[in-house]
Amino acid sequence: MHPALWVSKTGLSAQDTNMSTISNNLANVNTTGFKRDRAVFQDLLYQIHRQPGGLSSQNTELPSGLQLGTGVRVVGTTKQFTQGNLQNTQQPLDMAVDGRGFFQILLPDGGIAYTRDGQFQLNADGEVVNPDGYTLEPNITIPDNATKVTIGKDGTVSVVVDDQANPVNLGQITLVDFVNPQGLQAIGNNLFRATNASGDPNEGEAGIGGLGSIEQQMTEASNVEVVEELVNMITTQRAYEMNSKVVSTTDQMLQFITNNIG
Repeated sequence: MHPALWVSKTGLSAQDTNMSTISNNLANVNTTGFKRDRAVFQDLLYQIHRQPGGLSSQNTELPSGLQLGTGVRVVGTTKQFTQGNLQNTQQPLDMAVDGRGFFQILLPDGGIAYTRDGQFQLNADGEVVNPDGYTLEPNITIPDNATKVTIGKDGTVSVVVDDQANPVNLGQITLVDFVNPQGLQAIGNNLFRATNASGDPNEGEAGIGGLGSIEQQMTEASNVEVVEELVNMITTQRAYEMNSKVVSTTDQMLQFITNNIG
């Protein structure tokens, strides 16, 4: 079978995966704290028919050789952890990280997940939880008689109880960062898990040591740029069409040989 068919087949498969990545980005254009994905491509192995630098005679070398590629593949997707726009929500428990860092979430299995989604609420016990009911770490409990909640840029949580003059300090929300955030494993629900690739989490006070500050009554919007994704969609569509054209043209070449040689 003509090798061009198999090469174009890999191109079709790669562009199909790229389109899936783009569609996921666009689907999450309004997802709080979402970070867009980018597909990473690599060319496949080459068939070396004439080795570059090989001897063409006793005193001469081939300047380039003959190398035929076998196609392309998607080797991975990388999260783009650029800052999303901060949006004012007027909700006292909403928080956004302005800069690097993640909130820590305690999972039901006892593990820790990480998120940029700062939409927090209270459960029946007054604990600060995410929309799935998983508690924020370090745990913060708001008393029933609290009339005002204040969260400082450094994560310090204080409340006014029964309209008293002096606020009560409830603790401090810390952030964590990673050497390689792109190595985090996305597990859905706006959550990530640490992996060997991401490195160990480095916990610290917000606004210190490279960590971003915490902004109360704000959330971080998705960093998906719709126009950029639409342009990527067009280029992906055209690349898919060109690979389809290769399949069609190769088929016509084989058809010509079949009908005219024999």
